[in-house]
Amino acid sequence: MANLSIRNLQKGFDGHAIIKGIDLDVGDREFVVFVGPSGCGKSTLLRLIAGLEDVTSGTIELDGRDITEVTPAKRDLAMVFQTYALYPHMTVRKNMSFALDLAGGDKAEIDRKVSEASRILQLDPLLERKPKQLSGGQRQRVAIGRAIVRNPKIFLFDEPLSNLDAALRVQTRLELSRLHKELKATMIYVTHDQVEAMTLADKVVVLNGGKVEQVGSPLELYHHPANLFVAGFLGTPKMGFLKGTISSVSSSGCEVRLDAGATVNLPLAGANVSVGSSVTLGIRPEHLDLAQPGDCQMQVTADVSERLGSDTYCHVRTASGEALTMRIRGDLASQYGETLNLRLDSAHCHLFDAQGLVITKALQVAA
Repeated sequence: MANLSIRNLQKGFDGHAIIKGIDLDVGDREFVVFVGPSGCGKSTLLRLIAGLEDVTSGTIELDGRDITEVTPAKRDLAMVFQTYALYPHMTVRKNMSFALDLAGGDKAEIDRKVSEASRILQLDPLLERKPKQLSGGQRQRVAIGRAIVRNPKIFLFDEPLSNLDAALRVQTRLELSRLHKELKATMIYVTHDQVEAMTLADKVVVLNGGKVEQVGSPLELYHHPANLFVAGFLGTPKMGFLKGTISSVSSSGCEVRLDAGATVNLPLAGANVSVGSSVTLGIRPEHLDLAQPGDCQMQVTADVSERLGSDTYCHVRTASGEALTMRIRGDLASQYGETLNLRLDSAHCHLFDAQGLVITKALQVAA
């Protein structure tokens, strides 16, 4: 078992609060990803869990045991860093076994663990090489193997793919996903890349300014963001936002008059709003459609287009100067400066209040 419980965790440096009272539970065998912009506190939180930083206040428990003041070596955790941190004079085999050798473990058992980790990570042909003879992806697999042989309760990853090129990042991301399933291990992973968060995680923890903005499955956060920050952070391309005002309210919905000139009727789903309230409407690129003139809700001006083969992303500007991105078929594209007619899928719109909190969620999607 490997259940982690964090309660009211706080960390400050020189009087500045970095982690501001975080409560979080990580379940056995979960793959949990901490994601957020640079400086949000995600790496600091991981280092607090690992014991590499002292806690200002709060507690960290692993399977009911308080490890808040326990030294890193006795926490039964293994960390894989952004930099590979391999011993350059040692072979791959020796790098993987070194910590166990140092602890005086049984040689046959150490060899078995190294062989098993090597098999899982496909490192068998590389065991007698030294780090300088390896590619970046191979070095990162060795660093992961060094963690595997320790058989920790929880694996901690601090942006392990950020030093790899784009193709290697995709390949190594897939390997990590397979590794999680094969080892049936608990993993906590830090990244600023929301694509990694969406594709790897069972549970995503979105951090901002040292606080947790929202916790949930990738699709739950994508389809039902709790606030403007989460809505804008998750998704590639990101959600578009349009300012507006509530113009009328009924038992079944509300009418939003957008600064861009359009009027949109939205289902309320029990939300409490009043006429005249300032709101922000959010909509993702896949829920904007080209429309015929008679079916148009909004006219926009085309900016640039990105043709990716199967899809084209059209970047447009509204009459109020707000930017939107629309996903259309790959064989279509707009001309720069062209006037386009758009329709918004009201069932997939999100509405946020003046404080940025969600008022009504998209209805026709699953969490």
